[in-house]
Amino acid sequence: MIGGGFRVMPDVVKNLLILNVLAFVALIILGGQGVDLNRLAGLYYWKSAHFEPYQLITHMFMHGGLFHIFFNMFALWMFGSPLEQVWGPKRFLTFYLITGLGAAALHLGVLHFQYLNLVADMDTETVRTVINEGASVFNQGKNYSDAQMGQLNLMLNIPTVGASGAVYGILLGFGLLFPNTRLMLLFPPIPIKAKYFVIAYAAIELYLGFSNNPGDNIAHFAHLGGMLFGFILIKYWQKSRRDFF
Repeated sequence: MIGGGFRVMPDVVKNLLILNVLAFVALIILGGQGVDLNRLAGLYYWKSAHFEPYQLITHMFMHGGLFHIFFNMFALWMFGSPLEQVWGPKRFLTFYLITGLGAAALHLGVLHFQYLNLVADMDTETVRTVINEGASVFNQGKNYSDAQMGQLNLMLNIPTVGASGAVYGILLGFGLLFPNTRLMLLFPPIPIKAKYFVIAYAAIELYLGFSNNPGDNIAHFAHLGGMLFGFILIKYWQKSRRDFF
């Protein structure tokens, strides 16, 4: 069980919740007017014609649907609140942003590796065709019938959205700082210590990431990137400050 003090919503968590909800409302309103905010603010692979540097930040405030934002914001409130109470607002916000950026970095790195492997089996002209014309094909709700061209087109023209990378970093941080806190699972309804919960989640994401199933539309390595950078940052803080919790 999480103690009563953990239910308090500190300032940074509260403001992040507000920003994410406002962004989701804007997504719905603008979507009704034919503007897809996710395609403007979502994160694209850097070889895509849609890529903009600002997307490294803005993608963290975009979400793909109601369940996506609900579970991310619930986890941000549940696990982020105690971390901010212990660290303070400045350190918590730093942690949130660095884990979110770290998640994006690992995700883009994996995309680049997949891109290199894919185009290695394609001729230069075909790759150029997809880069130059693929967005137009995709905007018509179509894709190439050739499997490799279709996969490359999706890689270049589907953005990544969500706060999940930073949220997974927060989950990792909670597991490190409060390893023996008991959490109650919904399915199955059993208690589990936070450290085992985090290990299980990391193992699942690692397995799904290497399963390489593009059909699930989930950036598993972004989740792992958030956890990895969260682990590195906490260990750095612990090493540089003896009084760090």
